[in-house]
Amino acid sequence: MKKTILTLGILGCMLASCQNKQQETTAVCTQQENQVVATIMERRSIRKYKPQPVEREKMDLILKCGINAPNGQNKQSWEVRVVDNPAFMAEIKEAMAQGHPDMDSEMVKGCFRGAPTMVFIARAKSYDFSAYDCGLMAENMMLSAWSMGVGSICLGSPVRFLTDNEACLPVLEKLGFSEDYELCLCVGFGYADEAPAAKPRDWNKVKYVD
Repeated sequence: MKKTILTLGILGCMLASCQNKQQETTAVCTQQENQVVATIMERRSIRKYKPQPVEREKMDLILKCGINAPNGQNKQSWEVRVVDNPAFMAEIKEAMAQGHPDMDSEMVKGCFRGAPTMVFIARAKSYDFSAYDCGLMAENMMLSAWSMGVGSICLGSPVRFLTDNEACLPVLEKLGFSEDYELCLCVGFGYADEAPAAKPRDWNKVKYVD
């Protein structure tokens, strides 16, 4: 009798262990098969691009993903301008370099990281949370782009170069943002000419509060 009970106990433990392992395996497989999770974990910021711009049909889908991002009170407090014209991009870079004669011109011009398609996102000055809306939009675009084989990089330095001096006013006016809007973010898109490894993330900065 004791042997039977012992045997049943061992079998029960083995069964529970197998079930736990199966659940763990299922959880891992589910994560691996979840395309959204995979895209988030695999996305990288690209700083070296092939010269061809992203096809406009593909960019249209990326932009539609962007404008479907969450936004406060559905105010959609952003405006977007897409530049894939090399001549206009050269004009923008030249204006930035001229506006900052104390800085290395090649460094200033290189702040777009060679991305052949540039998205300029402006925020509504009348809405104090509009910058968050712009960030959410940019993230949606970058993730959807990655899922379609398109690299991207979110940039802040071009915003500073374009808005802190009058030399760049003509190109800002050419972008044609509404009067109540100001440039907030730039996101470059293109086909990657590099395959950067993932950079470490500090999980210790995440804590549950009981």
